[in-house]
Amino acid sequence: MPSPSPALRSRRRLAPATGLAIACVLALTPVAASAAVVPDPISYSADGSTLSLSPLGSFETGVFDESAAEIVAAYRDRLFVVNARAGSVSVLDSSDPTAITQEFSLSSAGVANSVAVRPDGLGVVAFEAPVKTDPGHLVFFDAGAPDAASAVLGEVTVGALPDMVTISADGKYAVVANEGEPADDFSVDPEGSVSVVKLNPAQKRAAQQKDVRTADFHAFEAGGSKTLPESVRVFGPTPHGADLPVSRNLEPEYVAIDGRSAYVALQEANAIAVVDLNRAIVTAVQPLGFKDLSLAGNGIDASDRDPNGAPSFAVKTYPGLWGMYQPDGLNAYTAAGRTFLVTANEGDAREWGSYVEPVRVKDLGKSSVAPVCADSPLAALTKDADLGRLNVTRELGLDATRGCYDALYAFGGRSFSIWTTEGQQVFDSGDQFERITHAAVPAFFNSNHTTSSLENRSDDKGPEPENLAIGQVDGRTYAFIGLERVGGVMVYDITDPAASRFVTYVNNRDFSVSVGDAADPAAVLSDAGDLGPEGLAFIPAASSPTGKPLLAVANEVSGTTTLFSVTATR
Repeated sequence: MPSPSPALRSRRRLAPATGLAIACVLALTPVAASAAVVPDPISYSADGSTLSLSPLGSFETGVFDESAAEIVAAYRDRLFVVNARAGSVSVLDSSDPTAITQEFSLSSAGVANSVAVRPDGLGVVAFEAPVKTDPGHLVFFDAGAPDAASAVLGEVTVGALPDMVTISADGKYAVVANEGEPADDFSVDPEGSVSVVKLNPAQKRAAQQKDVRTADFHAFEAGGSKTLPESVRVFGPTPHGADLPVSRNLEPEYVAIDGRSAYVALQEANAIAVVDLNRAIVTAVQPLGFKDLSLAGNGIDASDRDPNGAPSFAVKTYPGLWGMYQPDGLNAYTAAGRTFLVTANEGDAREWGSYVEPVRVKDLGKSSVAPVCADSPLAALTKDADLGRLNVTRELGLDATRGCYDALYAFGGRSFSIWTTEGQQVFDSGDQFERITHAAVPAFFNSNHTTSSLENRSDDKGPEPENLAIGQVDGRTYAFIGLERVGGVMVYDITDPAASRFVTYVNNRDFSVSVGDAADPAAVLSDAGDLGPEGLAFIPAASSPTGKPLLAVANEVSGTTTLFSVTATR
């Protein structure tokens, strides 16, 4: 890690919008942003930093903690932002990044989860069904249309809970991760799948149902033609007993495309699926392995209650403790003629019906949960000031013969990683995110996103890297990683994957404003800045309304969408 300069989902499911077909909501008067750019954004850079970020302007929904700004895509002088609370996609005029306004919105039956736009303006929105376990659909639209009524081009049906959609670089395919989450009471658990939709790259028109093929995981079931690697996590109860337990358990989350292959994050399973787009089949499921948290550089701050009972910064390594990478956001890029995958290692647990996967370390050995093995070094670390408060999975590390845990596995990597397309890790940021955010804003280290706090998230997933975007500036390639909890964007130079390095961290947040503690959150929301970055989009200079690179960030807790200037500093 460079020497610091002296100078810092599971996505909520909401009540669906109703309607039989695509509907439009026109803003008769443009809705303008107000003041979500805070007076003094937090900025912390490495020595010799080659890039800077600066917030230019923000669009505010005025909605707190209801996912009113989730995923963002850009086209010309417009931003398309998923507003899950409204179940729609907001179309924003970003021609003046300092004064973003809303033009209209696009909605359909169900809840919008994701949006993507092809360079020629063909857009696609993924909508989950009003009953999320039913098949969802994609709505195609013209991103350059003057209003919602003329924008919609058609729709097709895909799998259950389409959570993320993207379009291949050549414009020939839209690929959607159908997460297939269970019903909240676990009464229904649809299959996870990946839909591959053939597009006409030369025409801006909707696909037809015959153009949709769906890749499933049936070949990885017992007795199937493919073997599921042992370390791919298939666990927990299923309401269907022995009926397709692998297919119902795997929940595709995010998609990156390289040529004729798609790489799909299976977050809870801690794996990546490889999909052949020509044949629309899953050819492999690659386990990501586990992060050894006993190694120097891989420490975590595991407790929000330190030895004196008060929170304090304490990144440590622990023998016998491992991290599950469990990426949410996933992207791909090319370096030296080779494709690499980049993951934001958020972590996620399964909690459906009466089944709850996570357990605090101090509760092992209680309520019918096995204890830590007495001869394990972990046995002396179960107090609150050590690992006692940390949430771990009950599904890994159990020595079945002895009936005790000889290893423990925490959720997420608190990092981002770079992998080959074969699943070999070439870089991980280790414990840099926690160390950098502490250096940048020590009084609010590992804060939550709804309230301003010290160490509120240390016992869970720390800063919680959620998503990322990749862009090139002055011949260098950068990863922009959003931290869901403490907030802000980490920037790394990933031009040489194995030698990736921290560049800068910027957080458009005013921690003096704790919105969740306010009597009237709406009254102070605008003063807080950005809370809970969920989606990021890099806008290259050639596609930017300013003629210079921009970064768009959608923040689900503050309901803001903020544009940052991206400037090479040397």
